Amino acid sequence: MIRAIVTDIEGTTSDIRFVHNVLFPYARERLAAFVNAQQFVEPVSTILDNLRAEITRPDATAAELIATLLAFMDEDRKSTALKALQGIIWQDGYVNGDFRGHLYPDVLPSLEKWKAQGLDLYVYSSGSVAAQKLLFGYSDEGDITSLFSGYFDTHIGAKREVQSYQNIAASLGHSPAQILFLSDIHQELDAAEQAGFRTLQLVRGDGDAASHHHQVHRFDDIHPEQIPS
Repeated sequence: MIRAIVTDIEGTTSDIRFVHNVLFPYARERLAAFVNAQQFVEPVSTILDNLRAEITRPDATAAELIATLLAFMDEDRKSTALKALQGIIWQDGYVNGDFRGHLYPDVLPSLEKWKAQGLDLYVYSSGSVAAQKLLFGYSDEGDITSLFSGYFDTHIGAKREVQSYQNIAASLGHSPAQILFLSDIHQELDAAEQAGFRTLQLVRGDGDAASHHHQVHRFDDIHPEQIPS
């Protein structure tokens, strides 16, 4: 029996175009000024030191770090430091009403139903935990953060690594076979499956011919009670 559901965000609960066409440009436009203004203030100071360690350049200047961060954005690098800085910048955008976190219309009713059935709901995204809470806290449907029991980001591990899902299962205290992972990326689902998770692939457009995971188009196509463990 499934006891917990862990969901990805981009392409799963939310349109990937919201992230790439709204969030990423917003952070990019403000990154240099933000880092220059906040580089000696916590938590930015520590985040920048973490970035220096990540690129093994302990003496990198703010200008060099900004160039690195912009290059990481171009590469869509899953850098924990970059994700943390983006999350702080996005907070202003959410609070100021510059944008709202996108949710597909089928997501909230399913989350509410699963919560009412006693399932524990979690989020696992490459975006920082702070950014995850902002998206769901300032979503199209209002603040839905109360539905989730916890959040995971790349601090728990990379999303295509089996160990990450083993770490999540240990944190939740459930057998991996009792956890259902939802994502649009089959390589992430492969890693979760190898860790013993149940998996479903959200396909919001054309099917993924390279995937062996069961594919659904909407959250209301998901029936956790029918998934054997």
